Amino acid sequence: MNEQQKIGALEAMLFAHADPVEAARLADALRVEPEEAVRLLKKLQKKLDEEESGMAILYFDPNRWQMATRPYYGEMVKRILDTRRNAPLSPAALEVLSVIAYNQPVSRSFIEQVRGVDSSSIVAKLLEKGLIEEAGRLDLPGKPIAFQVTDSFLRVFGLGSLADLPPLHGEAGDNELSESTDSTPDIAEDGEQLEWK
Repeated sequence: MNEQQKIGALEAMLFAHADPVEAARLADALRVEPEEAVRLLKKLQKKLDEEESGMAILYFDPNRWQMATRPYYGEMVKRILDTRRNAPLSPAALEVLSVIAYNQPVSRSFIEQVRGVDSSSIVAKLLEKGLIEEAGRLDLPGKPIAFQVTDSFLRVFGLGSLADLPPLHGEAGDNELSESTDSTPDIAEDGEQLEWK
């Protein structure tokens, strides 16, 4: 198999897999070393970017790759699929997402302690939307379920990893959430495309 065929194979695997996949798994399927797979993935990523393809290769920490439609074509893709527009995320849902993203893994009681109100229905909706997921149980009395954000959260917010989250106001490492609107994401009507001010 020549290099072009290997790149084609990676493209086919990423397309078929849909979710982010580790470079080591791709390398194993391709029967090459992980470093070689990463080199070929970067080549594929560059090729699709230069061609202004409707597809893009996304990188997620640590060393996971995914094929996705390029955001530029998102509206047209929605039209052809005739999907119903998602309801925008409420300020309360964004607040819960912030608590989880900046402190994960966290229990529902931790979220409620930070917010001061019951958050069970919001947590359920975020689970349903695939923006958060269960992350096992915490080593605390009662062994509460822990929650963490998903790859979908990173993709929707345009992040490669949690390290790309905007810093909180105040001292570095401060775990208190800011009330300022400077760190509040804007939401498009479909609730999918979010960007930080």
